[in-house]
Amino acid sequence: MLILDAMRKILMITGLMLTLSSVAGAQTVRLTNVQELQNRFKSGGDTVYIVNFWATWCKPCISELPYFEKFSAEHKSRPVKVLLVNVDAKSKLESSVKPFISRNKLRNEILVLNEIAYQSKIDKSWTGALPATLFVNAKTGQRKFYSSALTYDELLEAYKKVSN
Repeated sequence: MLILDAMRKILMITGLMLTLSSVAGAQTVRLTNVQELQNRFKSGGDTVYIVNFWATWCKPCISELPYFEKFSAEHKSRPVKVLLVNVDAKSKLESSVKPFISRNKLRNEILVLNEIAYQSKIDKSWTGALPATLFVNAKTGQRKFYSSALTYDELLEAYKKVSN
């Protein structure tokens, strides 16, 4: 009987530890709007922001997300911040966006754009096509906008242009 009680306790503690470790590793997702993004750029010091706009239903978006993850991992010692801004409807946050993030083990900061008619506020030339990526050098104010999928080499090249 004592052995059975001890095993139950061990199983309960193990289960609790697994639950806590999965919660600790969960990606935080928060809502944002264009004004909050702009404010972040203004207060960014010497940071270069790479803001990728994507959706869970967009195949080119999904294809390029690993490039942004790789870029962050390779440039973590530099003043650069990758923001993955999801544009799915806010109502899809729990049913689509969070499960997608978890399945794909995304590590960059995830924001969900809680605003409609945002495209022209990001860049006057943006027609709304996805994926799209905005590069902003907070120090110099230099901005570069791409309204198409990027290869990893194109991502590196665009970063170099804006960071100099």
